[in-house]
Amino acid sequence: MQRWQDWAGLILGVWMILSPWFLGYSAEAMAMWNAVILGIVAGALALWHGYGGPVWTAWVNVVAGVWLILSPWILGFSTLTNAMANAVVVGLLLGATALWVTQEKSEKAEG
Repeated sequence: MQRWQDWAGLILGVWMILSPWFLGYSAEAMAMWNAVILGIVAGALALWHGYGGPVWTAWVNVVAGVWLILSPWILGFSTLTNAMANAVVVGLLLGATALWVTQEKSEKAEG
């Protein structure tokens, strides 16, 4: 893994998996499973992309980031401050780093 963005995606994925227990919302099934599933997806895709995977893996992490931002309201856990703030912040970071990778790949393809 050569790009810091792939490492960031992996770290964010691992954080999402662990965050329900660290932030105290593991008893809230919807918020907990959202974090765990999205963490697995984000981390696995960052690893895959970091080891030469296709650019679409980064695009899926962009979508995962958007989902994380919206999920507290869609899944109904927006009143759980820790879970909501975590999902929004990690979603912004994940989406931004993955989008950065897609832009770099796009620029290399053009130039």
